[in-house]
Amino acid sequence: MTVLEAAARREVVGSRSICVQRDVLDILARAGVGDAIAAAGVTWYTGRIYHRSRQVSEITFPQAPQGSYPPFVNISQTDVEDLLEQRVQAEPLIDLRYDHQVTAIAQDAHGVTVHARGCSFHGTHCVAADGFHSAVRELLGLGFEGHSYPDKFLITDIEADLGASVPERRFHFDPPGNPGRQVLVHPQPRSVWRIDWQVPSDFDLEADRTGGGLDSRVRSIIGERPYRPVWLSVYRFHQRLASRMAVGRVLLAGDAAHVMSPFGARGMNSGIADAENAAWKIACDRRGAGPGLLASYEHERAAAARENLRITGRTMRFLVPGTEADRAHRAEVLARCADDPAAAAQIDSGKLAEPFWYLDSPLTTRSGPVENFPVEPGSRRPVVPGVLCPDAVLPSGKRLRSVLKPSFTVVAATGVPNFDTVIVPGWSGFTLVRPDGHIAAMVTDPADLIAAHRTALGW
Repeated sequence: MTVLEAAARREVVGSRSICVQRDVLDILARAGVGDAIAAAGVTWYTGRIYHRSRQVSEITFPQAPQGSYPPFVNISQTDVEDLLEQRVQAEPLIDLRYDHQVTAIAQDAHGVTVHARGCSFHGTHCVAADGFHSAVRELLGLGFEGHSYPDKFLITDIEADLGASVPERRFHFDPPGNPGRQVLVHPQPRSVWRIDWQVPSDFDLEADRTGGGLDSRVRSIIGERPYRPVWLSVYRFHQRLASRMAVGRVLLAGDAAHVMSPFGARGMNSGIADAENAAWKIACDRRGAGPGLLASYEHERAAAARENLRITGRTMRFLVPGTEADRAHRAEVLARCADDPAAAAQIDSGKLAEPFWYLDSPLTTRSGPVENFPVEPGSRRPVVPGVLCPDAVLPSGKRLRSVLKPSFTVVAATGVPNFDTVIVPGWSGFTLVRPDGHIAAMVTDPADLIAAHRTALGW
């Protein structure tokens, strides 16, 4: 595999995305870096919401079972990329080339050819993960539909000892140091704290820094403790989706395919899920899968992107309301939240990332109609074909997902001929699990596994 990177070297630029969700750590574990990322990051279980100076809401996630990853680990995207690059450099089958901006792309029934630095590179498939300003997306003539928010956000990483014994996510509405707006505080490794301020549309970072405004902002959060700025940047957030996520053998992933507001940590997490979805389908397509397998990438991951955009769009309507109705709703909720738990429950500071479900995928063999499937964030979802396989703890003490094979796996109480099988005493029926951990089928007769397997391979 050849990886072409436009930059001359890997750029170390602040934290960017910082929150990795448990199921995404499982994906990274299959790539050989999950444990390293979990160990290097900061685990947190509790999130608190404040209005002015008063706490109005709290959520605490259950402790992770022994051997499982925690619900969320805070680690900068820069650190994640560093660990992934180390893994890539150690893999002799991967050729990573910096300073190779793609300038042309063409494909036929047999493969894809891209041009960079006057050279041609040919492969069976191409995954374009070249970011918000994707050159490949532009070369394919694809639109990037959606909108950008006029509001600005100041992203600040500072190094400081805040004396916090238990790491937490803290979201402040209308705090004294940023009246009428909000502030998000997240812990990171090495005593670094990520502080995000909503700021006016005419905010000038350099003027704020030289005029003492930046120091006043930081002091409003940490008091008189000493600190060192690590990284500062001003962003506008976007909600956009490529008009197509796949064109023949070229697949778009991550920010090249979709961008969304960061509240809820759905950006990097969904991009990593894109990459895994593309990887196993390309591997199977190279071995002769059905014609529908590669096409299912668009079906599954565009649906996931639309769901993430729906959820983050709703969050942004609460955080930066753009209509009189939305502004009135936010004001009414915040006015009542301190004394009304029902109002506090309506505060939307970001619905945290979750794995998507492929109930309607052409690769999924349904067991029957699924009525009223819960789609709202944080819902407890039934175990049906299309969802991510539950990470049950086996009698051996191992996690189920940790023993799934890189190919399709059957989970059952007995072995099944012609399939890699994980035997779980007392397991009901036969569950066919895809390479990405999603359930392809749940059948009672092992003879039905052959047809379900063919369906999951795009036949």
